[in-house]
Amino acid sequence: MSDSTTSVDPRRWKALIFIALAQLMVVLDATIVNIALPSAQADLGISDANRQWVITAYALAFGGLLLFGGRVADLWGRKRTFIIGLVGFALASALGGAASNEGVLLGARALQGVFGALLAPSALSLLAVTFTEARERAKAFGIFGAIAGGGGAVGLILGGVLTEYMNWRWTFFVNIPFAVIAAVGALLVIREPAGSRNPSKLDVPGVILATLGLVSLVYGFTRAESDGWGAGMTIGLFVAAAVLLGAFVLVESKVKSPLLPLRVLTDRNRAGVYTSLGLAVIGMFGLFLFLTYYMQIVKGYTPVTTGLAFLPMIVGMITGSTQIGARLMTRVRPRLLMAPGFLLAAVGMFLLTGIDLDTSYPALILPAFLLLGLGMGTAFMPAMSLATHGVQPRDAGVASAMVNTSQQVGGAIGTALLNTIAASATTAYATSHAKSAPSVDLLKLESMVHGYTAAIWWAVGILAVAAVIAFTMVTTGHQGGSGPVARSGDGADTAEGADAEADVPIPVMAH
Repeated sequence: MSDSTTSVDPRRWKALIFIALAQLMVVLDATIVNIALPSAQADLGISDANRQWVITAYALAFGGLLLFGGRVADLWGRKRTFIIGLVGFALASALGGAASNEGVLLGARALQGVFGALLAPSALSLLAVTFTEARERAKAFGIFGAIAGGGGAVGLILGGVLTEYMNWRWTFFVNIPFAVIAAVGALLVIREPAGSRNPSKLDVPGVILATLGLVSLVYGFTRAESDGWGAGMTIGLFVAAAVLLGAFVLVESKVKSPLLPLRVLTDRNRAGVYTSLGLAVIGMFGLFLFLTYYMQIVKGYTPVTTGLAFLPMIVGMITGSTQIGARLMTRVRPRLLMAPGFLLAAVGMFLLTGIDLDTSYPALILPAFLLLGLGMGTAFMPAMSLATHGVQPRDAGVASAMVNTSQQVGGAIGTALLNTIAASATTAYATSHAKSAPSVDLLKLESMVHGYTAAIWWAVGILAVAAVIAFTMVTTGHQGGSGPVARSGDGADTAEGADAEADVPIPVMAH
């Protein structure tokens, strides 16, 4: 009997419950505050110029510290980092919910980002080192992928209910029971496999360069949305990000114990996953942003009705992730799930380019949401699994962090890029139709819808590019090997299984 067989954790499925619960909390928090922001702004007297910082403070801390959080998980232990992240996130949420002024709220959001950067990569890496048998790994990542994909829409629903029937503070307080239950469950049932830590010293120069580079990049896209792409500050931030991240790559290639071992990035398949996931998130963030405004402002839906309207997408994501992706992952090459999944999502997005002032929800929006959810669920599940499949156990944390980093950066790009496109198209339409419009109010609504559809067309193209990248770059066989902690003799006859042998470096795939 192999080592991997004898070391299987009998409580691993209970552990999955608490890992998934923590992931749900992090993902839904990214959207739940958006719904509550207008109420919080009015209550605390936050200016229009500063309200973006409620979102930006979290995004900068979370996106900038993800790689550091992944490395800390490998160094301290994933279970310990997971619990610290949960406790810290709960305390930061309590502080945000009790905030009496703008400064406290912004500080709480930044702290949420800091602890989220510890929590997110440790959760995914715990999953990667806990589930190593191919079929079990497929089921576990199917559940995790469905939660990661659908959590944003759940946040919209929950945010609408809490804001409409209670008040905005509960969009923060609601995180506390999630965190407490997940932390207690982690203490009781999660067991981290022995020998999977990376005891090497922390790469301090790498931490500084990566953090500053990612913060500059994320903040650059934020400023592009508010100031324009040609503004001096925007260009300066992008130049700084390029210099800092270039220096980071150089340092990582020279130091003995890098923050992000380049072997994690130079694998062709993992690079394809990170790139295609990042692009897909650009399209999805645009969808949530514009459809939320469309349904509330143009269609007149309440916050709760708007949230409920996204439910079919969640159903589609869960179905695609657990019933298609999980069932086929061990028998079908990842690109044959990822590429068709992204294309199916692109078809759903294409349907949404047909929205107008009188669009029927059952006739157009509902089928579009179902296709989007089904496609993204089918693609996300094998992608998230492949991102950590075949990684040395000591690198599981940083490989997991890269998944979150690609999504976070993709979200920042999506919000800035698509919002800028929508605003430009809205202005152009309003200018060209000003004289022929029957009323100012009607012109305003028609201009908004035109702007949304222009941005959604871009999202269609971006999802199509994600499909092409997934099909051309992800060339590995199906994920039927033994997984990331497979050792010689475990029957890991696939390339990924061979890559995962305990002390063998992951080879660079030269194609």
